[in-house]
Amino acid sequence: MREHPKDKEEKQELTNQQGHPVTDNQNTRSVGDRGPLVLENYDFLEKISHFDREKIPERIVHARGAGAHGYFESYGEVNGEPISKYTRAKVFEKGKRTPVFVRFSTVNHGKHSPETLRDPRGFAVKFYTEDGNWDLVGNNLKIFFIRDPLKFPDFVHSFQPDPVTNIQDPERQFDFICQSPEATHMITFLFSPWGIPANYRHMQGSGVHAYRWINKEGNAVLVKYHWEPVQGIKNLSQKEADKIQGMNFNHATQDLYDAIEDGNYPEWELYVQIMEEGEREHPELDFDPLDPTKLWYKDQFPWHKVGKMVLNKNPDNFHAEVEQSAFGTGVLVDGLDFSDDKLLQGRTYSYSDTQRYRVGPNYLQLPINSPIKRVATNQNGGLMDYRMDYAEEKNPHINYEPSLINGLKETKNPGTEHTPHVEGHIVRQPIERQNNYGQAGETYRRLNDWEREELINNLVGALSQCRKPIQDKMIEHFTQADKDYGRRVKEGLEQIKPMDKTDEAVHEADEMGHVSDPY
Repeated sequence: MREHPKDKEEKQELTNQQGHPVTDNQNTRSVGDRGPLVLENYDFLEKISHFDREKIPERIVHARGAGAHGYFESYGEVNGEPISKYTRAKVFEKGKRTPVFVRFSTVNHGKHSPETLRDPRGFAVKFYTEDGNWDLVGNNLKIFFIRDPLKFPDFVHSFQPDPVTNIQDPERQFDFICQSPEATHMITFLFSPWGIPANYRHMQGSGVHAYRWINKEGNAVLVKYHWEPVQGIKNLSQKEADKIQGMNFNHATQDLYDAIEDGNYPEWELYVQIMEEGEREHPELDFDPLDPTKLWYKDQFPWHKVGKMVLNKNPDNFHAEVEQSAFGTGVLVDGLDFSDDKLLQGRTYSYSDTQRYRVGPNYLQLPINSPIKRVATNQNGGLMDYRMDYAEEKNPHINYEPSLINGLKETKNPGTEHTPHVEGHIVRQPIERQNNYGQAGETYRRLNDWEREELINNLVGALSQCRKPIQDKMIEHFTQADKDYGRRVKEGLEQIKPMDKTDEAVHEADEMGHVSDPY
């Protein structure tokens, strides 16, 4: 391989694949500090596009998964008011029942990894609506590690196996996390019992990001989505997870499959939080509402129950349905829209790009991914294009628009277009209201005593495998979140003795309050 004379002195300088120096690897270019993003984010697009293509054909993230079919039934109301006040999406009309397919997953581990590992869980729902597909793609936890998509490949790399040893290493994880203070909140959840759900049927789901709802008049509100299991919430301590893993590392997939086969259909109710949108939403808050590392607390933004999901059919073939199912945060129907959350916008490009690479450019023709309504598009060709309906309802010679000779025509907008105002300089800046520690400390204080004890034990166990500068930096973050939090981690690392574990009972949400409500 050719070596440029300057290579030796610049080997530690980060560049893109063109050899251009990367001067800011933390912030995408956006209109003002809050977004939206601009398309000429060359470094980000190169970085995320390469990241999407790193493995064949397994998903880069969310590789290990299980799925099921079912339906969603809308209640048609928000706090006693017609839901049409907020959104014109037909899926939310009262009494409407929409077919769904759900894929649950782990995030940072391989296709055949144990389902007992400490890791966020994916919770992706595909609604086959009369207006086309809607994908609500989220996780079990309601926040995330980072807020800028430029950092996503680095975050995942740090949590996945070392490229030399192929072994996952806590030091690599915390080497990244200790320099990303916005991750302190998510780490608090992940290393508590909330980091290992007992199974898929007893875990929550969340859209994580703020989205928009649009009504017929074109007015918009910000919303967050939350799935609550009717079966109750169950999490595992590390000791419980270790015991289960020794007996069955497919326990969550088996639990979901067996429950449905036995007619014990799992159910979730969908809740939304609603926030009025403005130039600077709710300036009284000490954080930016679009920040995906933050919660909207219930006491400020109540949860409103809007529907119920029931899973009542297992897949007939795992590969055809679960493995080839393809989701994307950009798959929205009329009445639903994005917010300016920069991480959400970065994911919206990445997810669909991944599917075109992983499954193929015509992945939407597969039965599990195809909408239930008629598809009429001028897009054609590509690998595995098998549609035979090109001549239906149009001139088969016309694969462009506009046309005067019986080509496809634009659809009339069913409501007034929402036209948010965007103005600002193109900059590389983090958001203004970061407050990286406030909610992390609040979450720590809202955990039950046994959950805090488990959190400290798990953090000490992981950080004990890290070098002291990394330990010190993490202690600094925990201390800024809560002095007791930082003190207990520091003292635990100083002692480094066998860690006490909680009892072996599975902890679940019930009237005795065994599981905290940190939301």
